Amino acid sequence: MADQLPTLSRLLVQNATWARDVKPDFLEQSARGQQPHTLWIGCSDSRVPESVITNSRPGDIFVHRNIANQLHLDDINVLSVIAYAVDYLHVQHVVVVGHSECGGAAACLGAAQSLNYTGPSQTVPDHPADHPLNVWLAPLTELVASLNISTLDKKEALALVVEENVRRQVDNLSQTPTVKHAWERGQKVSIHGWVYDLSTGLLKDLEISRTG
Repeated sequence: MADQLPTLSRLLVQNATWARDVKPDFLEQSARGQQPHTLWIGCSDSRVPESVITNSRPGDIFVHRNIANQLHLDDINVLSVIAYAVDYLHVQHVVVVGHSECGGAAACLGAAQSLNYTGPSQTVPDHPADHPLNVWLAPLTELVASLNISTLDKKEALALVVEENVRRQVDNLSQTPTVKHAWERGQKVSIHGWVYDLSTGLLKDLEISRTG
């Protein structure tokens, strides 16, 4: 615990500096409520902080992040975030964002290419099938196993997996009850798929946007 204190103390000091330097009227406005224009569904990777890489301010983006930017249709967590963002905050856009060198995607790729692969429960072979990581990554491993990547080198294969993962999650997003109902009642909410490149700092639009 003692070794962690300098790191945590630094975070608190940096927070105090930020709070001191930010304009008081911004904090007052922020305390009154939020009106984000976008819901960001991204990966938990520490290298992909949505507000930083889009140069946005607190209050601009509502956020849900998880391992490998998954959107499982039976995940009450992400479904509740989507419902709150669309039905109550009235966001105009929902964006699924993957990124290069994704550890979750790489694990699924490695499992799918393994000579011993017999099913998605083997994504992380060091853990049992019911381990949270294996349960969580199983759908993505199944997706990877269905792709024709045998002729690609490792870097190309991973890039393809990252993009195909985003495409699948955008498709899942379009099937969520909240989005379907929003479109049925004519609410203006669009869904999109992007990929962030860690080496360039740039976001790529996969041009798979959908509007009801």
